[in-house]
Amino acid sequence: MGVDFGAVLKEWRQVRRVSQLDLGLSAGVSSRHISFLETGRSRPSRGMVLRLCDELDVPVAQRNRMLTAAGMSPAYAERTLSADDMAPMRAAMEWTLKRHEPYPAIAMDRHWRLVAMNTVSERLMAGFEVVMGDSLVDMMIDSKIVQQALVNYKEILRHMIARLRVESAHFGHDPVLEDGITRMQSMLGSEVLNVDGIKPAIIPAVYDFGGMHLSLFSTISQFGSTEDIALSELRIEMMFPADEATRLTLEALAKA
Repeated sequence: MGVDFGAVLKEWRQVRRVSQLDLGLSAGVSSRHISFLETGRSRPSRGMVLRLCDELDVPVAQRNRMLTAAGMSPAYAERTLSADDMAPMRAAMEWTLKRHEPYPAIAMDRHWRLVAMNTVSERLMAGFEVVMGDSLVDMMIDSKIVQQALVNYKEILRHMIARLRVESAHFGHDPVLEDGITRMQSMLGSEVLNVDGIKPAIIPAVYDFGGMHLSLFSTISQFGSTEDIALSELRIEMMFPADEATRLTLEALAKA
């Protein structure tokens, strides 16, 4: 038996904590119509499904689920980066990663699996025994090398939990991300709530690689106006030196 559209709509409305009245107002219909859609007394048009998805900020992959639940064909494809029509986007990603050197930059999917890296990142990740396709969430939890090298490990873990919560909520409580959150929380225990004092604007990740110190903060970029599932979930994370010593070390590493 297929998934009922009304149940999916109600699920996303509750995830976004929006009432039937508020959703109706933003979508230009009555709350009664929203109620009828959720109970199955009314059937939505294709345009209405997509409009409700817009109002509820439903991710691209889940929009297909909404459409198929309403008995309609999917609207979004999921291509691989190697596909011919993805060449311009693939080139843009590779250009961004390469031009960011001598600083590290990586591309990840929604589950934090490595999709691409620049040369500097490859050298650093090799020290963590991480390869393409590996999950950085698993790395943070399972790798003893990372735990020993990351000086402020617990602090960064707390920030990752907060970030994963936001990302999981966006995807409608993604089970893979939720599992990562649970595992990280169990590692921290009561320390997950340790947020005393005013924090600085940026919390860099501080690494000690056998005497080589790196202090890094990052920015995240995504493709805009994309209607491909995989591309909409691809993120490019670019790391920058948080101090002069790190800048000099990275520049020297890139020339080595």
